[in-house]
Amino acid sequence: MAEDDRRRWDQRYTAQGPPPLGAVGPPGALARHADVFPTVGSALDVACGQGLAGVWLARRGLEVYGLDVSPVAVSQACDLARRAGVGERCRFDVVDLDRGLPAGAPVDVIVCHRFRDARLDRPIRDRLAPGGLLAIAVLSEVGAAPGPFRAAPGELAAAFADLEAIDSGEGQGQAWLLARASR
Repeated sequence: MAEDDRRRWDQRYTAQGPPPLGAVGPPGALARHADVFPTVGSALDVACGQGLAGVWLARRGLEVYGLDVSPVAVSQACDLARRAGVGERCRFDVVDLDRGLPAGAPVDVIVCHRFRDARLDRPIRDRLAPGGLLAIAVLSEVGAAPGPFRAAPGELAAAFADLEAIDSGEGQGQAWLLARASR
C-alpha cells in the first residue's frame, strides 16, 4: 500500500480516537449469527482496524491475530484488547496487505470487515482450517456506485463458492458472506 494510503488511515484513526469497549462486536451484517462463531481456537482478523471484531472474538475465547496497514489502528487495537482484559489472547501487527497475507498456520475463523482485495481470496481460503468459518463484510456496488474497493454483484459468492454458505447478501452498498470450509 502506498505511503499516502497509510498516512490517510493513520489520520482517520487518530481523528476517531480510541474506540469505546461498547463498540466491540462482530461485523454488523453478521451480528445476527454471533452464535455460529466458535468459542475456542484461533482467528485471523484481516484489516482489523481498531480491533473491534478481533477483541470480540478474543472475549469469546479465541486466540486472535489481527493485521492492518495503520500503525495507529494497531496501537488502538492493542489498547482495546488490554482494556477488555483479553490482551494476552490478541496480537496485532502492522502489515501491508498489498504484499499478500503473511504465512501462518491454518485458523478456525477469518474475519475481514470493510476491506476488499480479490488477490487475497485464495490465500484466505488456504489459511482457513478444515471446518473453519469465514466472515467477510465489504462495500458493494449493489445499491451504490462502482468503486475500486467495492465488490461487484455476486463477487463474494463466486470468490468463495467452494465454501458452504451459511448466510450471504448484497444491498445498500454492502455485501457479506458467512461460510464454512469443508471438513
